[in-house]
Amino acid sequence: MSNLAVLPIILPLASAIILIFFNSNVKVSRFLTKIFTLIGVIVAGYITSETLFNGSIILETGSWVAPFGIILVVDTLSAVLVLTTNIIAVACAFYAPYSNLGEKENYYFYPFFFFLITGVSGAFVTGDLFNLFVFFEVLLMASYALIVLGGDKVQFRESLKYLLINLFSSMLFVTAVAFLYGVVGTVNMAQIAERISEVDQQGILTTIAFLLFFVFGTKAALFPLYYWLPNSYIVPNPIISALFGALLTKVGVYSIIRVFTLMFVHRLELTHEFFIWIAGLSMIFGVIGALSTNNIKLIVAYNIIPAIGYMIMGIGIFNQEALNGSIYYLIQDMIVKAALFLLVGIIAYVAGTSDLRKMGGLIHHYPLLGWLLFISAFVLAGIPPFSGFIGKLLLLDGAFQTDRIIISIIALGTSLLILYSIIKIFIRGFWGEKDTMKNLDIKSTKGMIGPVVFLLLFTVILGVGAEYFYPISNSIAEYLLDPQVYIDSVLKE
Repeated sequence: MSNLAVLPIILPLASAIILIFFNSNVKVSRFLTKIFTLIGVIVAGYITSETLFNGSIILETGSWVAPFGIILVVDTLSAVLVLTTNIIAVACAFYAPYSNLGEKENYYFYPFFFFLITGVSGAFVTGDLFNLFVFFEVLLMASYALIVLGGDKVQFRESLKYLLINLFSSMLFVTAVAFLYGVVGTVNMAQIAERISEVDQQGILTTIAFLLFFVFGTKAALFPLYYWLPNSYIVPNPIISALFGALLTKVGVYSIIRVFTLMFVHRLELTHEFFIWIAGLSMIFGVIGALSTNNIKLIVAYNIIPAIGYMIMGIGIFNQEALNGSIYYLIQDMIVKAALFLLVGIIAYVAGTSDLRKMGGLIHHYPLLGWLLFISAFVLAGIPPFSGFIGKLLLLDGAFQTDRIIISIIALGTSLLILYSIIKIFIRGFWGEKDTMKNLDIKSTKGMIGPVVFLLLFTVILGVGAEYFYPISNSIAEYLLDPQVYIDSVLKE
């Protein structure tokens, strides 16, 4: 049973290698990609059910007993995130043939697609801090290839910025891991957590903690480290933007959750208090960016930043309700961001532009597309009964329990502005007279709408079916607040 822990890594890795040999045959690559992603989501679903009913799955690779070997840990948090990743992968696989990738499909798009999934899944299941760095590099290398796919001049310009920022943060990451190893003598997360409380060098440990937060904050695009993200995420094809927006920043958030609930909990009054301020500033500056542009792709890209702020807010407050809200919001935001990037990609395609000032009246030609965007706006802003509301309600409940009034006001105000930023696309792009865009060439959206509906269906289910999903996220929050459970399961004490 422990071997199940390696499947989220092995399956997409094997899929990528197989698809390399079929790169020249696009039809076969498309078919195999759909099959492999469906297998992936079934396996991830089974692994999730195992963790829910039977507890964490621990794999000691090579039969090296923890903490001496490479350890894979699939607890409920990891399993749910791997499942969400695979759900998004399925939607993207079925969207890809209709996404106007064109000849880019022949540039090893599908192998790099699965290499990206490999890196993301590996980051979620590793129990080793150094291997977290390794899987970061795997997903980043795949993202470097995907962001320049096609070779447009603007892609190279933005990819250079993306590459340099991530190389710098990776250098800091491995440096921080080296410093931490020098202090505690291990890179196994469970053993680090155990030894940190025993080491009489709390000042050094706090410095390392902030260094790691800087690394993960850069990956997650928190304030003030987000400036690399918006343009970098809109220059590739919409399907690549959807993968980036849904997955890459969330690996940074997951890393903050894991590291600052398991290991660095010795100076909550300093580290986690700092998180709350960063969360509030991320909300404010992210939504300002979304409101400042008329580019529909940029609006969605900027809205990644306040969403990350909400997740970090729960970690900073650090009680069960707030952590529950962070987990719930993280899962639903991964799905809705993928749906939104795919949606605005379709809108830009049918309108022939990403500029809102050149749009209008699309509702008459593409009514379903317009109403899907309208629903997405409500999900993103946290309007009941959609899933975004559940996550934000839990976050606010946790904030009020600890009298965090200022961050609560910021969170509520930001939600309204997020709603306006997306509704602005609906009002200015879809509303208006039928002949507003006189030279509009009616284009088919065949094959594109289905994956978006598939993703939005999950966000609706997470909202209206909250009574079934709330106990899961609540148990994850309770588990995160008791790091000894993780330590005992890995070290078998």
